[in-house]
Amino acid sequence: MDAALQILFGGLFQGSLFAMMAVGLALIWTTIGVFNFSHGVMMMLGAYVAWQLSAWSIPLFIVLPATMLIMAGVGWLLQASVVRPLIGRPNIVLVVVITTLAAASLVENGVLEIWGPRSKQLPTLIEGNTQILGVGVSMHQIAIILITPVILGALWLFLNRTRLGLALRAVAQNEDASLLVGLNVTALYGLAFAIAAALAALAGIFMGGYRFMSPVMGADPLLKALIVVVFGGLSSISGPIFAAYLIGFFEAICSYYFGLYWTPALLFAVLILMLMIKPEGLFGAKTRGLA
Repeated sequence: MDAALQILFGGLFQGSLFAMMAVGLALIWTTIGVFNFSHGVMMMLGAYVAWQLSAWSIPLFIVLPATMLIMAGVGWLLQASVVRPLIGRPNIVLVVVITTLAAASLVENGVLEIWGPRSKQLPTLIEGNTQILGVGVSMHQIAIILITPVILGALWLFLNRTRLGLALRAVAQNEDASLLVGLNVTALYGLAFAIAAALAALAGIFMGGYRFMSPVMGADPLLKALIVVVFGGLSSISGPIFAAYLIGFFEAICSYYFGLYWTPALLFAVLILMLMIKPEGLFGAKTRGLA
């Protein structure tokens, strides 16, 4: 019983973090058709911005929305500077990978210069620990498990019940038709990057509350987010959300029974096997859209 509960809470916690990271990557891919390899750095930078605001004694309930707003602006700026000028050129997917990797390197070094190499940690969302059926769980983890579905649900409502969200879905489904009906596709590209950066920043705040922060802390979450997006399917954002929790539970099971060292190898083995059977991803389809 204890093992099952530990796996349950571990899977929900890891799945929540994976979902917050992966949904931003999926949003950019379904809207623009490129991978943003600076997504992990957006998470890291969001954590450092939140840490700086907290160091100025700003309350956490203000730090959270302020950081997301700041990082939304950074995401828009990233799109305007290193992605927008390349749209329409040959091999755009490969070129954007290179430019976003270059941007990530610049941001990492900038954070190192501004905040230094010493590890930092954010305050937890809720302090303390609790016992659930005899299993110890931190209140910070419970908060993340509860908050993440609310954020993802709000994103779903935005994409399906608002004019801007429907416009994003239209661009994802057919860019040429969106231009013909008068949608500002360039602005919608910027909006997709802004939302993705804000979600990555929130994931960084979640992560910075339970582990030490460093300028390279975004590398592993970026890799896991890429795995989740490919595993779930590149055609929508709902597939990666479901995949995030599946992979979270898979990691929790593997870590409990086989240890942390074997978990990445087993995860890649399952990913390769799944792609051999279903190349478009577990929940993927042959066309992309924001379903």
